[in-house]
Amino acid sequence: MGSTASGKNGTWRNWGGTVSARPAREVTPASVEELSAAVRRAAEDGLTVKAVGTGHSFTSIAATDGVLIRPQLLTGIRDIDRESMTVTVEAGTPLKRLNLALAREGLSLTNMGDIMEQTVSGATSTGTHGTGRESASIAAQIKGLELVTADGSVLNCSEKENPEVFAAARIGLGALGIVTALTFAVEPLFLLTAREEPMPLDQVLADFDALWAENEHFEFYWFPHTGSTNTKRNNRSAGPRKPVGQVAGWFEDEFLSNGVFQAAQWAGRAVPRTIPAIAKVSSRALSARTYTDIPYRVYTSPRRVRFVEMEYAVPRAAVTGALRELRAMVERSPLRISFPVEVRTAPADDITLSTASGRDTAYIAVHMVKGTPYQGYFTAAERIFTAHEGRPHWGKIHTRDAEYFAGVYPRFAEFTALRDRLDPDRLFQNDYLRRVLGA
Repeated sequence: MGSTASGKNGTWRNWGGTVSARPAREVTPASVEELSAAVRRAAEDGLTVKAVGTGHSFTSIAATDGVLIRPQLLTGIRDIDRESMTVTVEAGTPLKRLNLALAREGLSLTNMGDIMEQTVSGATSTGTHGTGRESASIAAQIKGLELVTADGSVLNCSEKENPEVFAAARIGLGALGIVTALTFAVEPLFLLTAREEPMPLDQVLADFDALWAENEHFEFYWFPHTGSTNTKRNNRSAGPRKPVGQVAGWFEDEFLSNGVFQAAQWAGRAVPRTIPAIAKVSSRALSARTYTDIPYRVYTSPRRVRFVEMEYAVPRAAVTGALRELRAMVERSPLRISFPVEVRTAPADDITLSTASGRDTAYIAVHMVKGTPYQGYFTAAERIFTAHEGRPHWGKIHTRDAEYFAGVYPRFAEFTALRDRLDPDRLFQNDYLRRVLGA
């Protein structure tokens, strides 16, 4: 468990350093039965309950002053079913461990996000996603899940069993119960060829529809204060496998992306006016490269520079307009932004509170280095995103509340009604859920 999310003397902290909490007690259950007992005991003691993963959410979605459930003993693969091509995994399993184990079995998830430190339940419950023309978020690949509800009972959910719970609990925000196991659709291990190349922002915006349509997975990073982007296209490949060479891999991923990047961030923090110049150098330091490898080695990369992030999902048709507005806002403001803006896509899905629920989606993520004042930038960006009926990522910084969400999620009331049924006494409540779901 990348246990960055812990602190001294009973204080829990998240990875980004934006949230801390002091739970009344911590429980590390070794079985679903022990977890159920802990939930029932909390209810008897009048304490709320929250399960945490690795603390990669920037919001206080997992914070509690009640009972904190740590999932690190609920890990590992329960079952691989080659007939139905599914794998059932314990909720506390880190994505990294799942990806490695599946690859050894000659299997893979279809799509994933760009880091793999999180637990499977934390990643899916907050709607973690990568980029894809047809393939959606990690949660959209769930075929079944096991949920401990407020009375301590265990619900099995799928399209056939408790389908109305399944529709919502795949991205359940921790509001409906505690997920103890997940069954994912998998497929035979395949190869992806990644093509990374710099491209002017104006060209990316002009050709966005074509870039999206011609690639299974398209994403790009724009460097504010410059007209430059780095694009990444991942497509399935017949091979052969040609991984990034180790020296090139170290130089480009560790030294350039993490090392020089870290140094640039420090310089920018010390002397903000140097940021536009640094950004121009950073954006030029990237050269085109192509490599072919198994999926998790292409989709994911280490992130060693600590940052805070806001990400909004907008209708895919609105993305180029929103980005032009974001660029104009940065140009006319005194802001100095040293971190690239990340743009990805997802097809519409059928999960109640998925950021891509019912609409083809593009994601725009803005970041700032941990410890820099981010409010001015994020507030201005959020104003642009919400004007496009944006839906914020549940685990990233935003200021929206239940009233707003009722307007941008057509099925919002369906989720809150289910929560009333499954958790009438609000055992799984915290301040964040009170804000985003209403009291």
